[in-house]
Amino acid sequence: MKSNNKLKIFNDPIYGFITIPNSVIFDLIQHKYFQRLRRISQMGLSYLVYPGAHHTRFHHALGSMHLMQKAVNVLRFKGVEISKDEENALFIAILLHDIGHGPFSHAMENSIVNNVSHEEISLRFMQTLNEEFNGSLTLAISIFKGEYGRKFMCQLISSQLDMDRADYLKRDSFYTGVAEGNVNSERLITMLNVVDDGLVVEEKGIYSVEKFLIARRFMYWQVYLHKTGVVAEQLLMRILQRAKELVVQGTDLKCSESLMFFLKSEITSENFNLETLKTFANLDDYDIVSAMKDWQYNEDFVLSNLCEMIINRDLLKIKLKNKPIAAKALLTHSEALKTKYNISKHEADYFVFMGKITNQAYQNNKQNINILLKSGKVKDIVKATDQLNLKALSKPVTKYYICYPKKRM
Repeated sequence: MKSNNKLKIFNDPIYGFITIPNSVIFDLIQHKYFQRLRRISQMGLSYLVYPGAHHTRFHHALGSMHLMQKAVNVLRFKGVEISKDEENALFIAILLHDIGHGPFSHAMENSIVNNVSHEEISLRFMQTLNEEFNGSLTLAISIFKGEYGRKFMCQLISSQLDMDRADYLKRDSFYTGVAEGNVNSERLITMLNVVDDGLVVEEKGIYSVEKFLIARRFMYWQVYLHKTGVVAEQLLMRILQRAKELVVQGTDLKCSESLMFFLKSEITSENFNLETLKTFANLDDYDIVSAMKDWQYNEDFVLSNLCEMIINRDLLKIKLKNKPIAAKALLTHSEALKTKYNISKHEADYFVFMGKITNQAYQNNKQNINILLKSGKVKDIVKATDQLNLKALSKPVTKYYICYPKKRM
């Protein structure tokens, strides 16, 4: 039975009351595909580092839509013409921009589906919903894909200063308690304007942009790329890879039907059809947690130990270096593990591995953040600011890591 459109507001801990603008948005929020986001964590396994980080993609999507409402009002006030249809399309596009995320947000993309990004899956969800909603998402899809003729609208959805980032930095800062990431989203939005169809920030908002970029850098090193979070996500990816390997070999594993479908199937962009999408829509964090709780008692040495590590938060040791790590270090730990437990090199590779992480707070060669000076000229933020640190923030910083078991494993 379809419910009546009674709920008009949400009480959000970040912004207070969030208003649902119309019945189409309400019906999209009520849809099972969107409600699934209540069961997808916004920050994956970051709660193993920051205990408060249990907020969901559902929270984030509503917050992003709320900021989009503010942005539309600000731009209209400054004389930018935005039609009712365009307004609604912006709300829909930002509301659904993350609907394609899988369990724990990013782990699925690199383990049991092959190079199918969450953006691609989001688009497939939107296209399916568009049929169900009689074509009312067509304009939103065009904006989401970056194909709509008005560039600034596409930039509001996806750019270096979009409503997605404006919400998740502030929200993730709040739930982790990392104050350095707290940005003044409302101030930034108030300073927005449009010049030559491109999104700009008025000069008096330049310090807010500087704070935004510095906060982004802090959040990546302190939160998103925190070494414990990195090793936890790597372990989760390896759990799913090992489970898939065992299932293909004929091992009987207990898990939900939806998860088993992806363990048994080789899913790529080419065969990701409607039935695959419907199965994907049944997957959430609970499928993975439930499976790990069962698999920790599996007789397979690799799967059971990996699952125990996450369930009990007894993770691999991880060391970060500023330079590439010598292969000899990897070999030493691998040989020790093979000897101690009489396992193969392939099995040892699940516990001993290297990788790298990169942080670039500002990409000055990609959809620049432009400042509208009082003279009327438009300049890139790096050229417009007197903050030398911003030049440094535009350079990628790479760190290298090695993971291996603690002695007590």
